[in-house]
Amino acid sequence: MGWKGTRKTATSAALAGAVALVLAAPPSVGSEPRTGTAPPFVTVAARQGTSPTPPPPRLPRDFRGKGKWIVEDLDITVPFTWEGRDGDSQMVAGGPQYPIWFTNLIYHDTLYTLTYKWPGLTEHPCSRIPDFNLEALNQGFEKARFVGRETLRRPHAQRQVNHWRVGVVLPQLPPGNHPRLPLALGDIYVDEGDRGTFWQVLQFGIQNLYDPELDEWLVMDTFEHRPGTVTLPQLCEPPG
Repeated sequence: MGWKGTRKTATSAALAGAVALVLAAPPSVGSEPRTGTAPPFVTVAARQGTSPTPPPPRLPRDFRGKGKWIVEDLDITVPFTWEGRDGDSQMVAGGPQYPIWFTNLIYHDTLYTLTYKWPGLTEHPCSRIPDFNLEALNQGFEKARFVGRETLRRPHAQRQVNHWRVGVVLPQLPPGNHPRLPLALGDIYVDEGDRGTFWQVLQFGIQNLYDPELDEWLVMDTFEHRPGTVTLPQLCEPPG
């Protein structure tokens, strides 16, 4: 959904905006459930891995994919697309006929977010954060922490993935007894054989301010490495 904040929050906001987040982990097969809530639309099974830690996620310059945007506490699921072309990228969730409709873009070195519809929302500004691009997003992913190798089991597919965790915590202070705010957190699941294929993201934090529980899922059904379509909405001011 729409993100608000400063340049410091842009990397996590863009996950999935990730682009994109907590850390509520679904239960492991054959074991006691982990702490947290498990989404009803997917089962995640942990797998043992003996190979070295894989490289972190990296969003490609050209891609296109379709899936679902899920806001579980509102019981809302809407269609979702995520496309990239020549380094620009765009997420679109829902549409005019759905209770949720928004778009997030990285467009010409600027991060945009525009929420057309959201329950209880009356203001619809197009927010922009300049000096942010695909390179900056992927630099943020370089700091992700590897959680493990897992299997996503869907009704019509089973995917081997690497599970990563990213976040922004403010203020940035050394270890010790200091007040800290988890500003934006995210769990990212990328294909085990291709770190540039994104299958699932859970984002959590104040970039989800419109949602009472501050968490939202994107779940991809398809992800292709072919150029997509990126269009700046008429309501958004072009980059300066």
